[in-house]
Amino acid sequence: MEGHTGWVCSVAFSPNGAQIVSGSEDRSVRIWDASTANEVIKLEGHTSSVHSVAFSPNGAHIVSGSSDRTLWIWDATTGNEMSKMKGHTGAVYSVAFSPNGVQIVSGSSDMTVHIWDATTGNKVTKMNGHTGSVNSVAFSPNGTQIVSGSEDETMQIWDATTGNGVRKIKGCTGSIYSVAFSPNGMQIVSGSEDKTVTIWDVNTGDEMMKTQQHSRQVWSVAFSPNGQEIVSGSQDATVQIWDATTGNGVKKIEGHPDQVRSVAISPNSAQILSGSDDRTVRIWDATTGNGVTKMEGHTGSVYSVAFSPNGAQIVSGSDDRSLRIWDASTANEVTKMEGHTSSVYSVAFSPNGAHILCLVQVTRLCRSGMQPREMR
Repeated sequence: MEGHTGWVCSVAFSPNGAQIVSGSEDRSVRIWDASTANEVIKLEGHTSSVHSVAFSPNGAHIVSGSSDRTLWIWDATTGNEMSKMKGHTGAVYSVAFSPNGVQIVSGSSDMTVHIWDATTGNKVTKMNGHTGSVNSVAFSPNGTQIVSGSEDETMQIWDATTGNGVRKIKGCTGSIYSVAFSPNGMQIVSGSEDKTVTIWDVNTGDEMMKTQQHSRQVWSVAFSPNGQEIVSGSQDATVQIWDATTGNGVKKIEGHPDQVRSVAISPNSAQILSGSDDRTVRIWDATTGNGVTKMEGHTGSVYSVAFSPNGAQIVSGSDDRSLRIWDASTANEVTKMEGHTSSVYSVAFSPNGAHILCLVQVTRLCRSGMQPREMR
């Protein structure tokens, strides 16, 4: 799949695997048809790079995060911007919907984690504790806990209801760039500046498995839907698949000529999606490691991508300040959302798929799919 004109920073499959979303340094978000590699829709509005994108569980919304310090929520069907939120005092690097779509969590360079009401846009709570920028945040599968990874070389687990700290996990010797819960919520995987992929016990904080086969820092990690495998993307330009129990390498995928910023696994675990600084989004066969297709379209690096919950669409966020929605079956661009004044770092769909949340670097959160409004 080709189309981006800048680095692809983040990619993800929709839940049913029919679509792919990519976020690029070209400031756009693009949705692709996973079968045809055609661009479905292009969303523009961000005024800087889109670093992270994600579909809501039901595929109705997309959230994007950008270096313009804002989060935007978009309607995944129309591409319309729904609303914006502000409250952080620094750039927002990561955002995520809760499994039920009721809350949104964000992590920022201001060293805090915020929880927001996804309906009203009101801030629910603010969590302090990190001593460095918060690079990655994620909800547990049941929505009761949140994990955050930071430049302070620690992860913190938080109670999603009270905002209280549950546990601090130490062990990495570099910034933590990516964190994710296992499907059963019992483990957390981290990708770090120290070139490691590590699995941790949620209840004890103990290290369960660590592997260091990447030759450069690890930008992105993800569990397979069944929790049996982990996929990682690295600055060494490779995608690697690991056995989540033994830590043994299953497959090393090469093909990108530049570093891999984001990885995702399709809902059926059959395909792997990657976004790279080579400005492309690529789909790989998870069994053979062979390239399936390549998409291009953004005019800047793609930092984040995500599938809609039903897999019919893909959203991508880019450095071109736009989000794009793509039809996963045809790869045609459905719509392009514009409005941000800086890079879009993170995007995600709300659980019902009706809204898109995006994160940009002007300390705002925004939501699309309804009459735009400012959220505090």
